[in-house]
Amino acid sequence: MAYKDLREFIKLLDQKGLLHRVKAEVDSILEISEITDRICKSSDGGKALLFEKVKGSAYPVVTNLFGSFERMSLALEVKKIDDVAARIVELMNQAPPKTLFEKISMLPKLFEFSRYLPKNAKNAPCQEIVEKDNPDLSRFPILKCWPADGQPTDEGRFITLPMVFTKDPETGRPNCGMYRIHVYDKTTTGMHWHIHKDGARHYDKYKALGKRMPAAIAVGCDPAVMYAATAPLPEAIDEMLFAGFLRREPVEMVKCITSDIEVPAQSELVIEGYLDPGESRIEGPFGDHTGFYSAADNYPVFHVTCITHRKDMIYPATIVGKPPMEDCYMGKATERLFLPLIRLEFPEIQDMNLPMEGVFHNAALISIKKSYPGHAKKIIHGLWGKGQMMFSKLLIIVDDDVDVQNISYTAWRVLNNVDWKRDVVIADGPLDDLDHAANFPRYGSKMGIDATRKNREEGMTRDWPAELFMSEEIKKLVDGRWKEYGF
Repeated sequence: MAYKDLREFIKLLDQKGLLHRVKAEVDSILEISEITDRICKSSDGGKALLFEKVKGSAYPVVTNLFGSFERMSLALEVKKIDDVAARIVELMNQAPPKTLFEKISMLPKLFEFSRYLPKNAKNAPCQEIVEKDNPDLSRFPILKCWPADGQPTDEGRFITLPMVFTKDPETGRPNCGMYRIHVYDKTTTGMHWHIHKDGARHYDKYKALGKRMPAAIAVGCDPAVMYAATAPLPEAIDEMLFAGFLRREPVEMVKCITSDIEVPAQSELVIEGYLDPGESRIEGPFGDHTGFYSAADNYPVFHVTCITHRKDMIYPATIVGKPPMEDCYMGKATERLFLPLIRLEFPEIQDMNLPMEGVFHNAALISIKKSYPGHAKKIIHGLWGKGQMMFSKLLIIVDDDVDVQNISYTAWRVLNNVDWKRDVVIADGPLDDLDHAANFPRYGSKMGIDATRKNREEGMTRDWPAELFMSEEIKKLVDGRWKEYGF
């Protein structure tokens, strides 16, 4: 049964001993960030942290909710993340029905998917308190995460786990994305969406129409809903439908007080507002998930028209920085969940590893079942043309007998199998907005490495050597005598 809201998830973490309550008073300016960073850097990702007394605020703060593989699995209510991937595979493997019997047999599957559609809530806990006349963001324990965050003229506070809801003005299709929110003052913030994001595309359409754009920022909800806001879904798929699929129950939605935007009814906090076409302001700098400060730049301005929240609101936040951090585990979940979608286009792909150290757009290790000369280079160019894989600065392709989750073994195979002149591909193309190494923003060079075994058709003038393996007979002998050896 799905978690009803954020507090049900927190309660479960507490019961399982996966939550640490900080009872001492702490400051939302840097102190919570430093505590969280130390816990995130522990060997197992540490525990979730509930700060019960926050200086200058009536509301507690929770961080590091998703900061371990165990908690990430609990958030999606599975034993392991690959269990959700298996459901996605099952859903995609439905062949088109050919007979009436096949059509009838598919009805349960179609019904199962349709029942995940968002539904209207009978009541909305997120609207227990309505602040329309004098909305004030300063009342909430919004964090300053790193010393140089923000401009000299503000406190450098950022909402770091926002679910930003917008709507396409042409199609009416809703979208939910997670873009950091730089709080300038009581009623205005920055809206940090990159040009490749759906929210930015919606804004550009409103700008072309010369119309004011409604938007809403929801904070805190059922963990599957929060995760869905980060998922790199195709524009045609509603994130709330995906959240319903993850939690096996539809997400309850409610209309905002001051606009037609709908938000999850079980949210802790909702900030309603609008963006004027063409209005921008310097947003940032911000200590980002790359481990470096992302530069200050002009972004659209969000004006607050209304704030609603629960009476006993809990404010969730995440701290990003040098890996490993909480967002690394969310990224690893995305890696596992979206591997089946990549295999739809490239069925030869066996596995994928996006190392935490590469912060998910800097490196990808891919194993393939190689079938013909140049197969690995075909995968390299193909992945650079697929969705957010276009941001991958380094793609390394290995044979299917390489466990890419074992980075040490993969590195050994790569460093032994590569002729740098023959096997390296350098190409120019789009890069992630946060890439600071390129000469130009959002554009630069990427590298692909073919570390598969080569044959004579690929230019080898000699035979590829055999890898060292002990005979199975001797391995069984040693297994049987292991205790005799005194180990």
